[in-house]
Amino acid sequence: MTKDSPKQPLKIVIGCDTFPPDINGAARFAERLAGGLVRRGHDVHIVAPAYSSKHGTFTEVHDEVKMTVHRVQSLKVLSHKTLRFIWPYTLKRKIDKLLDEIQPDAVHIQSHLIVGRYLVKSAKERGVRTIATNHIMPENLIKYSVIIPPFLQPWAMRMAWKDAGRVLRSVDAVTTPTRRAADLLEAAGGVSGVLPISCGIDASRFANETPTSNEVPRVLFLGRLDFEKHIHNLLKAVAKLPASLNTQVEIVGDGGERKHLNQLAETLGIADQVKFLGHISEEELPKVYERATVFAMPSIAELQSIATMEAMASGRPVVAADAMALPHLVHDGDNGYLFPPDDVDAFADRLLRVLTADADELERLSENSLHLIQSHDINRTLTIFEGLYRGDQAADKTSDDNRTEYAQPIGRLNKSMHTRVQRLRHRAYEVRQEFLALRDRAEDLGEDARERLEDLRDDMVRVAKRGRAKVRKQIRQATEIIRKDDE
Repeated sequence: MTKDSPKQPLKIVIGCDTFPPDINGAARFAERLAGGLVRRGHDVHIVAPAYSSKHGTFTEVHDEVKMTVHRVQSLKVLSHKTLRFIWPYTLKRKIDKLLDEIQPDAVHIQSHLIVGRYLVKSAKERGVRTIATNHIMPENLIKYSVIIPPFLQPWAMRMAWKDAGRVLRSVDAVTTPTRRAADLLEAAGGVSGVLPISCGIDASRFANETPTSNEVPRVLFLGRLDFEKHIHNLLKAVAKLPASLNTQVEIVGDGGERKHLNQLAETLGIADQVKFLGHISEEELPKVYERATVFAMPSIAELQSIATMEAMASGRPVVAADAMALPHLVHDGDNGYLFPPDDVDAFADRLLRVLTADADELERLSENSLHLIQSHDINRTLTIFEGLYRGDQAADKTSDDNRTEYAQPIGRLNKSMHTRVQRLRHRAYEVRQEFLALRDRAEDLGEDARERLEDLRDDMVRVAKRGRAKVRKQIRQATEIIRKDDE
């Protein structure tokens, strides 16, 4: 293969302890990573727990493309609403057989727990390149253990981090979504050289031209309804807002805290203001962001937050806890506000700032969200991982959100940058509308038509990508000029 010839497609095995239909950040990242790789022509195999009694190898549709999923027999974890457990003692033999059949170029695990642990062991025995992405804070899993008493949990957390380190130190490259998450993994797990690579997002999927409005003040939360998300603080903060605002709250997702949160809304006297929507379809997902005034993320345990990124891609301000990696997405005063974790009064204050802001201020916050999300382009993420799979030492190993200019204060975009962001927003919206219209027309057509639709969508995304790259370059240049002027 010559230097200028196209690179050959790869065979990639992605190992997941959670994968759709599970709904959580790690599962959604794995799904979109796999979908993007398939669209780029790679042969992708997912190894994941079965979500029912059916197990084996299946062709499944995820992220609107077909892929091969190897479902391993699993049992439901009784103390958690969605987690599944794979019996480990027969897993190694099954994975050995799979790898011998697939002959992959690379194995990419999404956690060090059960599937990832055995995939790494088998891959290393066969000389296959291994990549690991860490989405896990052991503290979150230990909370659901029914056998570890509370007084032993701090010790168990230390042991869990050490165990993670033992597995992750054996792979060829370790990644995690943000620099802060990488710092945590290096310190707690004893892993060196962790690469911060954004999970990435296809912003065009959430593009809209609906201005952020507080005529009907509406707060949105989307995610697992589990304790570490601290959704109870959102309800308490909303209860402190002026009754005259009649703030509406939409909570999307499900989890072990749902019953408690329903009861808390009743106790706080805001039950008529809060809607629990449960799980929603991919078609409905952009719409809930579009009708929100502000997205709220009170969680204290986010290693990134795909839901927050989706809200930003929708052009919505965000109010989030100043915890873990959330400050990497929410730049205080620029595209939203941060509040001290568990400080309900401060949370209510930050929500009130957005819910009572004038149209000009709402537009500023929204545009800054759109500006920042451009550094989290999923195509950039896919290219970086392709380089890691190939072991290309010359390839980039971090996403654009780790560049210096990403952290610079924004304030208000100047007129030129404002125009460019609006132009980009309009083009992304057109791409989305064109694809949705074509998909509707193709629903009743055959397989060939659907494949052609996918090819056309990819062409539109490539055109949009070139436009985004040009705008990002111009924004970086303008930001550098502003920084120099300030100095």
